[in-house]
Amino acid sequence: MKTKTRFASLALSLMLASGAAFADLKIGVSMSQYDDTWLTYLRESMDQKARSMPDGVTLQFEDARSDVVRQLSQVESFVSQKVDAIVVNPVDTAATRKITEAAVSAGIPLVYVNRRPDDLKLPKGVITVASNDLEAGAMQMQYLAEKLNGKGDIVILLGDLANNSTTNRTKGVKEVLAKYPNIKIDQEQTGTWLRDKGMTLVNDWLTQGRKFDAIVSNNDEMAIGAAMALKQAGVDKGSVLIGGVDGTPDGLRAVKKGDLAVSVFQDAKGQAVGSIDAAVKMARNEPVDQTLWVPYRLITPENVDQFN
Repeated sequence: MKTKTRFASLALSLMLASGAAFADLKIGVSMSQYDDTWLTYLRESMDQKARSMPDGVTLQFEDARSDVVRQLSQVESFVSQKVDAIVVNPVDTAATRKITEAAVSAGIPLVYVNRRPDDLKLPKGVITVASNDLEAGAMQMQYLAEKLNGKGDIVILLGDLANNSTTNRTKGVKEVLAKYPNIKIDQEQTGTWLRDKGMTLVNDWLTQGRKFDAIVSNNDEMAIGAAMALKQAGVDKGSVLIGGVDGTPDGLRAVKKGDLAVSVFQDAKGQAVGSIDAAVKMARNEPVDQTLWVPYRLITPENVDQFN
């Protein structure tokens, strides 16, 4: 009888140990803002990835509403809840130090997704899953420069100035422009990633009587707004080239319709899968590269159907 009891106890212990090894993981996710179109696809893809994982992964999403202080508070709340890992899409890439310190001090793995912190020397236990924004700007501008035959005037629609995606995409654009001295920048202003702001800026420039041959936008939403402003002003479609970045469903439709000449595909699903996979591996003490790059791809009228 005692032998049977010992075997039963051993079996129970093994079951408990096995269960502990594959226990559900809870991951806190702070998004910079919910009302950004591309970030919505990122968030939805993260949720789908977590639901598809066999061992049970629960995501707790929070909306920082573009507020640095709110985002830090959310991370501190995740720490107090003792989540297994934290994923952050930062509001301000220059203001992540306290977020990093909070997670590292608590020994909780931290993944920055989509936006890489300005601090390139991240400590152990902190990684980034993103795409190289320099590539996006360079790919976009190279295509437009060739379509312009190396000459003309352009305007640039900038994203949120607190975001290094804006800085790096624009830097990529200007690195290409250095090879084309006959392409001049007439204006560059921020539309903070928003369609209506892009529309307003382009409408203002047209009202001022400014002439330009291309609009280089840091994202698809502002680019679509620019196309709407041109249409409203009676400008012939295609007479002003427009380039975007992201390859959102609306962006792809705009390329198909000829409203945009080009976009650059930023893989929301790739970044989502990469960030959740990395968070889970780190929570289980499995090795992960400190920087995981998800490549950009050029979208043109000739290949747009490949991205549906």
